Amino acid sequence: MVYKSIYNEFPNEKVVGIYRMTTPSILLRDLDIIKHVLIKDFESFADRGVEFSVDGLGANIFHADGDRWRSLRNRFTPLFTSGKLKTMLPLMSQVGDKFIKYIDEVSQTKSEQSIHDLVQIFTITNIAACAFGLNLDENMLKTLQDLDKYIFTVNYSAEFDMMYPGILKKFNGSIFPKVVKNFFEKLTKNILEMRKGTSSSQKDMVDLIQELRQQKTLELSRNPDNEDVKSLELIDGMITAQMFIFYAAGYETSATTMTYLFYEIAKNPDIQDKLIAEIDEVLSRHDGDITYECLSEMTYLSKVFDETLRKYPVGDFTQRNAKTDYVFPGTDVTIKKGQTIVISTWSIQNDPKYYPNPEIFDPERFNPENIKNRHPCVYLPFGAGPRNCLGMRFAKWQIEVCVVKVLSKYRVEPSNKSSGEFKFDPMRLFALPKGGIFVNLVRR
Repeated sequence: MVYKSIYNEFPNEKVVGIYRMTTPSILLRDLDIIKHVLIKDFESFADRGVEFSVDGLGANIFHADGDRWRSLRNRFTPLFTSGKLKTMLPLMSQVGDKFIKYIDEVSQTKSEQSIHDLVQIFTITNIAACAFGLNLDENMLKTLQDLDKYIFTVNYSAEFDMMYPGILKKFNGSIFPKVVKNFFEKLTKNILEMRKGTSSSQKDMVDLIQELRQQKTLELSRNPDNEDVKSLELIDGMITAQMFIFYAAGYETSATTMTYLFYEIAKNPDIQDKLIAEIDEVLSRHDGDITYECLSEMTYLSKVFDETLRKYPVGDFTQRNAKTDYVFPGTDVTIKKGQTIVISTWSIQNDPKYYPNPEIFDPERFNPENIKNRHPCVYLPFGAGPRNCLGMRFAKWQIEVCVVKVLSKYRVEPSNKSSGEFKFDPMRLFALPKGGIFVNLVRR
């Protein structure tokens, strides 16, 4: 939340100079400049600028820079088309049914639950099933839950790289502990051995990974400024990195978003009543089946989802590195090649200039008539431009399936444990309150 305090301190500035540890950077406040950086002048800011060892999972599609990112993005985009995701909905629904049985069991003895811990069970199980074709047993689920603290607890390696830019890559370091790398190396090897080169019926991520392994090299996508087409050797570390990032990004971002969603509808029973009424009505017309058409008709659910990410964007900031010296439009400020820009998503989406009374949870902000006149960069939970979140549709459907399953059987009510002002955990990579968020699950 440091960026939020800086953002608020300079309300009349378009850009603000900051230091990230010892590294000079620029915090962007002006929406038009943000649009230039993320969309119009994307080629000047295509890289995130977080480089670390390929052996330490640094070749993953989120952190990869340059031609490697372009090639990986193009190769994995087919996994997230609407047509592909439609085939995953029945599997998501099955995972949701098992999740409800689990809630039935735990709520019999205790209705008050840590909602983040609870929904993590769904998202971990679902991403394992949809991406890797795994049906988790209790031991494997527990192992993955234990791994969470190693992935999403701040370990200061990124701050070390801010003090000495490039040091992680130079000395083969990583922002993730070795235990994470070792686990995913073993998991990747085991999954690929189980498949033995055969394809699954749903053409999941493992199938794409197997195709990549057989190719042994990946043709690098051509940069618009570079006519040369080169190839990239597909070493095992690169394949493991993709397995890791799709798992980690796939479960935790959705779990955090659902945590805040259930918390807000528990505090706002009128919103919950309207949401439950929509879910019941639409499900009744689809014989209880969650299909693409079913979710498309749940327009209020979509607004609740959008408002949750408006108030609580999981990626609370975005960063990009300048590939050339660049003068920000409308200013005399130049960012030097290699320096970093930061966009505080949390600050923009909670700025009363763009969202009046931002502390109020109001899904009607996302009525079509309210959306149409907004600046395209006033809502950035998934980023914007060519490097926006590849899995945003998967994330939305995963969350909506879980919410529909839960609210078709339960109501959520406030807990005294989560009645005060949030104090965010500084050691958690994503913004979550210390001690978690609790709600009461009450059978309908």
